[in-house]
Amino acid sequence: MEFLYEYGLFLAKAITIVVAIAAVVIIILASAVKQKADKGELKLTNISDDLEKLKHDLKEELLTKKQFKAYEKSLKAEQKQKDKAEKKQTEPETTPRVFVIDFKGSIDAGEVASLREEISAILTIAEPNDEVVINVESGGGMVHGYGLASSQLDRLRSADIPLTICVDKVAASGGYMMACVANKIYAAPFAIVGSIGVVAQIPNFNRLLKKHDIDYEQHTAGDFKRTLTVFGENTDEGREKFQQELEETHVLFKAFIAKYRPELDIAKVATGEHWYGQQALELGLIDGLSTSDDVMMSLAKDKTVIKVRYQLKKKIADKIAHGASLCVNAVFNRMAEKNQPLS
Repeated sequence: MEFLYEYGLFLAKAITIVVAIAAVVIIILASAVKQKADKGELKLTNISDDLEKLKHDLKEELLTKKQFKAYEKSLKAEQKQKDKAEKKQTEPETTPRVFVIDFKGSIDAGEVASLREEISAILTIAEPNDEVVINVESGGGMVHGYGLASSQLDRLRSADIPLTICVDKVAASGGYMMACVANKIYAAPFAIVGSIGVVAQIPNFNRLLKKHDIDYEQHTAGDFKRTLTVFGENTDEGREKFQQELEETHVLFKAFIAKYRPELDIAKVATGEHWYGQQALELGLIDGLSTSDDVMMSLAKDKTVIKVRYQLKKKIADKIAHGASLCVNAVFNRMAEKNQPLS
């Protein structure tokens, strides 16, 4: 029995090592292979139709047969009247549309790749009475990433397409940079809004390296090519320059906010603090308290609400690498559960 136990343990270790090596090889191959640019597909969902179907299903469930029959009869009469009205018109009247986009931003705002495709698609088909609603959820991140995301939204403003931003959870820092571009901003009562400030932090291991007699060399051309570093010895001059750059970025951030919301008291709101929706309304950071659901349901009463989503297609190599990674994690978790040593 002891032999079988030892053999089983050895076999489990061997399988773990083989799977781990295979996963690493696949990941390396996936990143090394040159492939064409990522392609995605645009998906449109008619939210108005979904709401009508929900209403119809609920009526059928809650009303008596007689009441539901009368309800369906009224719907048919209403549709018949609409059809007659359309026949009399020389030019068919188009129902105004509302295009809805969801933006859930990460630190590097990588989601802007899909956002730009969604906005480009809307710009190609938008008509004078159409508008756009974007549900933003982001605590901010890199300046250049959210700067580009804000510029994408400005394309809608430049095309005179009314833009509304809804904040259900958080639109802070870079997230608020995006939100302020809109004509109207709505936030849930306890959504986090604001944080108009700049932050940067960096660890320094220079003393640890010196303690172990490890030299670190960094060569630059230009006095401030590097200000603060992770491994080098930082200077007061470098710190001062780094702080100066943060202040300059903050000035640009405040100017950007003031451009789109000139009524704001910038000195009062650009302190880096964040506020909840109720407080943000009093400060003028938003225009109203509402959830995105209420905004869309209100618009759906007399407009066609369409959700626009651009989804990137995953490469086969990425799918294989992801699957292999899940397998490795599963094996290691299983070993950890059994409290078996890996070596």
